[in-house]
Amino acid sequence: MSKETKIPTPPRFNFLWLYIIAGAVLLFIYLNGDNSSKSKEVDYSQLKEYVSKGYINEIKVFDNDEVEAYIIPDSAEYIFTDKQAQSRIGERPMLVSQIGSKEKFEEFIDAQEAEGKFHGSVEYDKKPDYWGNLFWNIFPLIAFVGIWIFLMRRMSGGGGVQGNVFSVGKSKAKLFEKNDANRITFKDVAGQEGAKQEVQEIVDFLRNPQRYTELGGKIPKGALLVGPPGTGKTLLAKAVAGEAEVPFFSLSGSDFVEMFVGVGASRVRDLFQQAKEKAPCIIFIDEIDAVGRARGKNPSMGGNDERENTLNQLLTEMDGFGTNSGIIIMAATNRVDILDKALLRAGRFDRQIHVDLPDLNERKEVFGVHLRPLKLDISVDIDLLARQTPGFSGADIANVCNEAALIAARHNKSAVDKQDFLDAVDRIIGGLEKKTKIMTDKEKETIALHEAGHATLSWFLEHANPLIKVTIVPRGRALGAAWYLPEERQITTKEQMLDEMCAILGGRAAEELFVGRISTGAMNDLERVTKQAYGMIAYAGMSEKLANLCYYNNADATFQRPYSEKTAELIDNEVKEMIREQYERAKSILSKHSEGHRALANLLIEREVIFAEDVEKIFGKRPWTSRSEEIFEKNEETTTTDTNTNDSEAPAEEAQA
Repeated sequence: MSKETKIPTPPRFNFLWLYIIAGAVLLFIYLNGDNSSKSKEVDYSQLKEYVSKGYINEIKVFDNDEVEAYIIPDSAEYIFTDKQAQSRIGERPMLVSQIGSKEKFEEFIDAQEAEGKFHGSVEYDKKPDYWGNLFWNIFPLIAFVGIWIFLMRRMSGGGGVQGNVFSVGKSKAKLFEKNDANRITFKDVAGQEGAKQEVQEIVDFLRNPQRYTELGGKIPKGALLVGPPGTGKTLLAKAVAGEAEVPFFSLSGSDFVEMFVGVGASRVRDLFQQAKEKAPCIIFIDEIDAVGRARGKNPSMGGNDERENTLNQLLTEMDGFGTNSGIIIMAATNRVDILDKALLRAGRFDRQIHVDLPDLNERKEVFGVHLRPLKLDISVDIDLLARQTPGFSGADIANVCNEAALIAARHNKSAVDKQDFLDAVDRIIGGLEKKTKIMTDKEKETIALHEAGHATLSWFLEHANPLIKVTIVPRGRALGAAWYLPEERQITTKEQMLDEMCAILGGRAAEELFVGRISTGAMNDLERVTKQAYGMIAYAGMSEKLANLCYYNNADATFQRPYSEKTAELIDNEVKEMIREQYERAKSILSKHSEGHRALANLLIEREVIFAEDVEKIFGKRPWTSRSEEIFEKNEETTTTDTNTNDSEAPAEEAQA
């Protein structure tokens, strides 16, 4: 079968050449505008000869010693002997020459006038600069046009074809086609099983829409992904497009807003027009709160708010296209409370899919994804890493893995081992280790007693978080830290919160008992305890005098507390009493175990870093063993104590600010 011959496409006419030709013609006319004169260059002796013969009737002398001598028309035939030149002689033919000296030339002219051979006029003038005049006449116009084009391209978002003023109202959405080899699927999204189950219905509809439409069902037009930063909302939306194998339009909420009036609404219209041509498809708007804020909250901006106009157009488009047109809108935000209510009503964003922080099992899956490209040592335990990172988002876990690889490379290791991951967690949570910070022996002893107080109380309190490590090595803004392996609880009892409060107050109690004076090192502890106590009494109803009452107020714009001044005073008194009881309880436990506390502080001063097994040698086995502790002891390997290395294995509670 012969190949089909392609007919060459004729080149398209470019108007730029027309503009260039017109400009060249105008320039030629400007430079050659005086067609009534014909000039001839002669030397100075010939000029003097023609003046002596009476052929010249007017002379112009310029400042550059150039002379223009205008010929009497009847005498031109004696000078222009060529017949072709004679046919082109204008009304004022002239001679051009250079004189050596103006004074001698004036003497020559005076002599010719005296002899009656020259009867014309002599003028002295400045030589006109044709190119200079052209430059100053045209350059300002060119500069103005150039600056205008530059500003239009900058304001329209870039250069090239897409960056001119005529494309400022076009959509900036990036299109990912369904045949993209680097597409993302649900396999690339670890954890978030609940969120993936929610969006699975969207994938099923895009793959087989007849399955729903034949039964009269209507797929939700929009799905709003809500969750803290770094939990994978954008990644989940891309995975939906990858699984459904449909075009995917991605853009940010800020891409709609420009300084030009009406540009945002125009871009919304253009986006939906492109989506209709590519249907079925997905439109994903990241950080939609940039354009979807509640309207009317800032009346000082005037009646023509560009952001509100853009939101109005978006609301209209979401109601405008057909129900089963195959266009599904997905959006992501971590500030759903500020979105306009019209955006969240049924028929627009029908569903809110919560993408929360991963739990223990989900963190294992996330670690599994981010550990794939790393060269790992056999000592790395994913289960232990997942338990050491409670409250970490997917982005945080990715940061831990990357930081561990960098630490291993810094130490010229052939693989990333367990210690690299522990150091990476320390670095991310506590900050950079400051080995050069200067401390006196008295300050070091105070910090050691403070941290030993935390460790002692957490060892003997039933519901306190299990201790992993205590250090007095400065890290970030903290002069010392106690590291724990907290349990992930869905609900927390009053007894658990009181034990945690007592353990936090252990540092201040140890200073008062064993140093004899208190310091500012417990400021972070006191802040946490005060917030926790107010939350327990004012919100959770965990007070005897204010039992089963919650004074939490979630009104948008309130300047008034939802309780009286008398109740506020009662809340303050209850908070003071709760903190006082736990502080006295902390001092009582420390007094009972004062010898072990002193031994623990001395060991901390000597080594700077101690672990749970060191505490166990001093106090014996912990009376209370939690599930987290059992798993940790099962997976924990023998770790060599190094006084110069901060080998943390769990999130830290900052003890010294």
